[in-house]
Amino acid sequence: MDGDLAGQTVVVIGGSAGIGYETARQARSEGAQVVLTGRNPDRLKQAAAELQPVSTAAFDAADTDRLRQFFEDLPGPIDHVLVTAGGPFYMPLAEMDLDAIRRAFDERFATTLGVALYSRAKIRARGTLLFISGTGGRHPGIGRTYITTMTAAMPAMIANLALELAPVRANLIAPGFVDTPLSAALLGDQLEARREELRSTLPIRRVVGPADVARLAVHVMVNEVLTGGTYDVDGGQWLI
Repeated sequence: MDGDLAGQTVVVIGGSAGIGYETARQARSEGAQVVLTGRNPDRLKQAAAELQPVSTAAFDAADTDRLRQFFEDLPGPIDHVLVTAGGPFYMPLAEMDLDAIRRAFDERFATTLGVALYSRAKIRARGTLLFISGTGGRHPGIGRTYITTMTAAMPAMIANLALELAPVRANLIAPGFVDTPLSAALLGDQLEARREELRSTLPIRRVVGPADVARLAVHVMVNEVLTGGTYDVDGGQWLI
């Protein structure tokens, strides 16, 4: 296949749906081979039937032992890793479950650092590790103590990883609301109202979809001078 990623291998952790699936699809269209992982074996199998990856692995990326084994088992060098695993976590202080918060912090930091640590022996120079954060967590609010803290911490972590991993690159993509199955599951019957609100208030006057984020992800993979950065793709949501 011809394309900007021809001859390269892209690993998508959380690639069975949403942003991960769409990035894998676009990477395939640019000539890449893809490796897909996901927690749900059935959904991963369906994605694999559509995308024809070189391999798949069903596991929870928060399981650091399994994450290490996954990278050790990869048969050859890889070029890019996109990590979309995980999701938003909201909890008001009055309802705070400290054990749940501790697990959420541990899982997010451990997954990010685990990917950086365990992929080092397999990723080619000037390839990139891409992680997903967000812009919605930049504004404080009730129930946002965890998510605003993580949103502030991730750019600093990625900037440091860019130096520690060089010449491998590390970058962070920051979407706002993205119209994915996860968003639908979280919002339920409020989904269409949220879409309408964004259509009327976002500067771009439309809702951001997985394809928008995936296009940025593929660009960051291709552009070898991008490292240590946080790249917003939210239609101006954080501005309002």
